[in-house]
Amino acid sequence: MNWNAIVLSLRLAGVVSVILGVIGIPIAYWIAFSRWRWKFLGEAIVGLPLVLPPTVLGYYLLVATSPHALIGRAYNVVFGGTIPFTFSGLVVGSVLYSLPFAVQPFATSFSGVDPRLMKASAVLGASRWRTFVRIILPLSMNGLLTGIVLSFAHTIGEFGVVLMIGGNIPGLTQTLSIDIYDKVQAFELGGANSTALALLIFSFCVLGAIYGLNRNWSVLSRWHS
Repeated sequence: MNWNAIVLSLRLAGVVSVILGVIGIPIAYWIAFSRWRWKFLGEAIVGLPLVLPPTVLGYYLLVATSPHALIGRAYNVVFGGTIPFTFSGLVVGSVLYSLPFAVQPFATSFSGVDPRLMKASAVLGASRWRTFVRIILPLSMNGLLTGIVLSFAHTIGEFGVVLMIGGNIPGLTQTLSIDIYDKVQAFELGGANSTALALLIFSFCVLGAIYGLNRNWSVLSRWHS
C-alpha cells in the first residue's frame, strides 16, 4: 500500500468536505428557497460535473488557472505560487467536481422542511437567519451528513480531474486512484488489486452507512411525529 497516497487522499477529502460544507449550504439554501424564474440555470451549473467528463473539467481548470491566465496571475500575485500541479490545484478541482454531491442532498433536505414551521417562526418574529439555525438546519441534518459523507467518499475516488489539474507527483499530487493507475501501467497487479479492493470496501461501507443513517433518521422522525 502507498501510504503517502492514502494520507494525501484523506487530507484532500477532508479539506474538500469542509469547504463544500461552508459554500454548499448557502448555495443549497438559494436553490431550495429562491423564486427566481431562471433558477434552473444555477441548478444546471451546480449539477454540470455530474454529466461532464472529468478530463474536460480538468482541462478547462488547467487552462483557467495556468500562470498566463487571469486567475493564475491573480493567484500568483496574492499567494506567490501556482495552482496547477500543487495540492491547492487538487483542492480546487475536487471542490468543483464534488460540488453537486454536497449541494443536492443539502437542497433536498432544505426543501423537505415543513413550510408551516418556517411560517410559524416568522409570525413569532424570528429572523430568516434564526429560522434557518433553529428550524431548517436541525431538521435537515440527515441531508447535510449525507452530502458531507458523499463528497468525502467521492473525492477519495477521483481520477480524471485530479490527474489533469494536479499531475502525478508522488507525495504531492499522487492520490490513491492515480496510484492504482500507475501500478496497472507497471503491471504491479497485486498492489493495484489490494488498493482497489480497499477502495471498494471503503465505498461500500460509506454507502451502507448513508443508507442506514437515513433509514434510522426517517424512523426516528416518524416516531417523534
